[in-house]
Amino acid sequence: MTNTVMIQGTGSNVGKSVITAALCRIFREDGINVAPFKSQNMALNSFVTKKGGEMGRAQVVQAEAAGLEPHVDMNPVLIKPHSDAGAQVIIHGKLYGNFSAKEFHAFKKKAMLFVEESFGKLSERHDLIIIEGAGSPAEINLRENDIANMGTAHMADAPVILVGDIDKGGVFASLVGTLELLDERDLKRVQGFIINKFRGDLSLLQPGLDFLEAKTGLPVLGVIPFFRKIYIPEEDSVNLESSKLTGLMTEDTITIAVLYLPHISNFTDLDPLASEELISLRYVKNGEKIGSADIVIIPGTKNTTGDLKYIRESGYAEEIKGHVSGGGHLIGICGGYQMLGNCISDPHNVEGGGYTKGLGYLDIKTVMKKDKKTRQVMASRLRGNTQDKDVEFLSGYEIHMGESSYIKEAKPLFSIRYEEMGEIKGYDGATSKNGKIWGTYIHGIFENDIFRTSFINDVRRKKGFDPLINSSNHFGKREEGYAKLAELVRSGLNMEKIYKIAGLE
Repeated sequence: MTNTVMIQGTGSNVGKSVITAALCRIFREDGINVAPFKSQNMALNSFVTKKGGEMGRAQVVQAEAAGLEPHVDMNPVLIKPHSDAGAQVIIHGKLYGNFSAKEFHAFKKKAMLFVEESFGKLSERHDLIIIEGAGSPAEINLRENDIANMGTAHMADAPVILVGDIDKGGVFASLVGTLELLDERDLKRVQGFIINKFRGDLSLLQPGLDFLEAKTGLPVLGVIPFFRKIYIPEEDSVNLESSKLTGLMTEDTITIAVLYLPHISNFTDLDPLASEELISLRYVKNGEKIGSADIVIIPGTKNTTGDLKYIRESGYAEEIKGHVSGGGHLIGICGGYQMLGNCISDPHNVEGGGYTKGLGYLDIKTVMKKDKKTRQVMASRLRGNTQDKDVEFLSGYEIHMGESSYIKEAKPLFSIRYEEMGEIKGYDGATSKNGKIWGTYIHGIFENDIFRTSFINDVRRKKGFDPLINSSNHFGKREEGYAKLAELVRSGLNMEKIYKIAGLE
């Protein structure tokens, strides 16, 4: 029987994903064959595996921390909301269907079969599985047929560690209140607490820790300090504390404004840019102005036509028009790329049907298809009609329902291959004649160090700034982040007790 431990929380955004990633790295460092697992993930940040399966980005981070290739068995059920009451449901990496909230609740018994299947496969390959819960286990209205928290804990026979976020305030009430709302069977699963995001003098917290242990009879397994400067990709857009991600401004800083769309997805595409020196990247939220920026980016979205309507109604279309006429750079990724084209038609009612006029900056037209395209790709940059031999092959992945075609004098941006150095299978993206406006379907495009540095230097040269000398190592930063995170979390936890809870010596 595979050993397990499950990280649940008093609510969303208390740090379950990051703590799970940290434990995956800690156990890996200790020589344990460990893997992450989240039965049900609701997120618009997703990834495509080598076999073309779609899964939650948080489990990709956890897999990387564990030193593993991401696999859809780590996240068998992915829910991608496209409205307040509806969502696309991904099972084992493939689109299963669109469900209302009520329909999905009724579907959970069947979904648990998929969860059990994936957990069983992981159990055959690994000695320890760190399971992440979703939201809170004390959602009384959702407890029946639960597959996200205690339902999975019982299925996997997993002990539960409950995480509370002290930075939100009321951490003791939320921890004790969560226990009060659990039935006796679920309550027996809980083995202790972790206090997350603590600031200040730990000695001042001790009376509260003593009270919590006396009140519940359960141990506090550790207190993790609040941290900012450890580079770990976020799970979801709710974790963005403010619109400003980077802020050290100098005379030669390049400024980037990203539209924070109502259905924004895969915003981690922009993390590599945000982490660069001499880059100031901010998200423009509803009611804020784009203002002065060297680059405006329209990111991916789960509802292209709905978010395009938002751009027009919020006045951003006019701001973008002024930005472009002033010589600014404009980029669209996936749904943002579709918006930059001439039109979007939806004959299969994927996003409500009908015909939507695009922003008209690129000579492409998009048709929404019934089937979703999910695949990893290799690409190389095109200059005019010839392949640029000086640019390395780029890697990334595609996730989209729409299919775009070229019209008029459109210039493709990349040639696409499915295997490095293989035959060209098609073209991706489009660019304006002056190269200042471009779009692509490739997620993760800026994770390619040479391409990212080349793009930044192109903008810098056009502004009369000196180019960056060295290309930073994006994946090296990530690996360094996992190591720092593990060190921080290990120092704050009683790992001896956690080993015992996990059934390990």
